[in-house]
Amino acid sequence: MENVRCDGTNICYSDQGEGDVIVLLHGFCGSSGYWEQVIPYLSGSYRVIAPDLRGHGVSDAPLGAYSIDQMADDVLSLLNALEIPECYLLGHSLGGYITLSFAQRHASRLKGFGLIHSTGYPDSEEAREKRLKSVSTIQNDGITTFVDGLVPGLFAPAAAPQLLQRAKEIGYRTPPQGAAGAALAMRERPDRRDVISATALPVLLVAGAEDGLIPAEWTFTSDKPNVTKATISGAGHMSMYEAPERLSEIIKDFVLAQVKK
Repeated sequence: MENVRCDGTNICYSDQGEGDVIVLLHGFCGSSGYWEQVIPYLSGSYRVIAPDLRGHGVSDAPLGAYSIDQMADDVLSLLNALEIPECYLLGHSLGGYITLSFAQRHASRLKGFGLIHSTGYPDSEEAREKRLKSVSTIQNDGITTFVDGLVPGLFAPAAAPQLLQRAKEIGYRTPPQGAAGAALAMRERPDRRDVISATALPVLLVAGAEDGLIPAEWTFTSDKPNVTKATISGAGHMSMYEAPERLSEIIKDFVLAQVKK
């Protein structure tokens, strides 16, 4: 892992392959490790950059609430530091919320963007209350207890136990203050469905047929011709583990379609 300084915060990242740049943003209580089965498929054809988001992995985890815009600006700082003028930005879950913020405010830096098991909808009032309960659990019971409760709901019921265990191992390494800060960021995010419906950029939307957190209809919020939609059968919220080859094919086909235009 390498690192750059982003507005006073160290952001660590992996950087593999050559060619058009694909930046992969992981989900809540994950890390760049979430992409460990996808990167080998992609890095033979593209330069793949996967950061540990603020508050996750081995990146810095400042105290206090974060914002989705702040986390998107970390990605902008990373691109600037690496002198990357344009990229394809794809975000899983929390990473998708960050992707939408980036696309809304820094569209000129993108060749295209995508959501993987994510949505442009904001949190419902019920979900906002659950975020506060998550913060309370993290602070009072610890990150291990929180992750043990979180991870099973991310996978389809038939997922192999070793996949859940790997996601837990990554989650246990999330600094508690980072998990709390990111939970509060998700709680306060705005409705960004209009970013998808208004953009002229190519958009990729990926849903898991068995995703119990974000159903396909929450992901597929636009039918515009520049939007590519894909549903992965048998996958829950974690297709990067449940169906890494299929997810990688979808991403490669999406990027290749833009290159051919």
